[in-house]
Amino acid sequence: MKEIAIVGSGGFGKEIAFLIERTGDWKIIGFFDDNTNKKIYGYDIVGSTDDLVNWQSEIAIVCAIGNSEVRKKIIGKIKSNSRLTFPTVIDPSVIMGKQVQLGEGNIICANSILTVDIKLGNFNIINLNTTIGHDVQIKSFNTFYPTVNISGFIETDDGVEVGTGSQIIQNLKIGKNAIIGAGSVVIKDVPANTTSVGVPAKVIKIRKEV
Repeated sequence: MKEIAIVGSGGFGKEIAFLIERTGDWKIIGFFDDNTNKKIYGYDIVGSTDDLVNWQSEIAIVCAIGNSEVRKKIIGKIKSNSRLTFPTVIDPSVIMGKQVQLGEGNIICANSILTVDIKLGNFNIINLNTTIGHDVQIKSFNTFYPTVNISGFIETDDGVEVGTGSQIIQNLKIGKNAIIGAGSVVIKDVPANTTSVGVPAKVIKIRKEV
């Protein structure tokens, strides 16, 4: 088996270790984390992200950081090391239709469904029980928390976060770095760098671009 390590040893990191174990495709060597050196989920903390920048052997990396902005910063830091690869990991229970294009470093968690003619960029997280409909285009560093429902012909820019249990109706565009709160129902386009919540979702905050 090829070796793989997980960046981020929080609760989601443990879930990703569980996901990787379920695939049977990889040997987990441990976690990389900047904030702890304690054993997690039976695996050692191998080092920090600084150690990954100078890692001398080939290794696959999964970044299990839920926050889109933090995940982007970490990947930007370590990706200069050509010895690191970033596979997409998919739980065996995922249902995926035809013509689904996947970039690198994506995580697709248990019981999610991706139907047909879908394009995902890089380093997206599709969490538990999320559904993605036809003709959806998702750029990079998006995070969809559990039980999100995305209808057909949706486009999301980079760095979007969609909270648990939210629903997005068809034919909409979600702007860069937009945050959609848990349980929201999105019925119109969401501007970039905004936070929206509610049923229907309304913008409650405009943030500086990051």
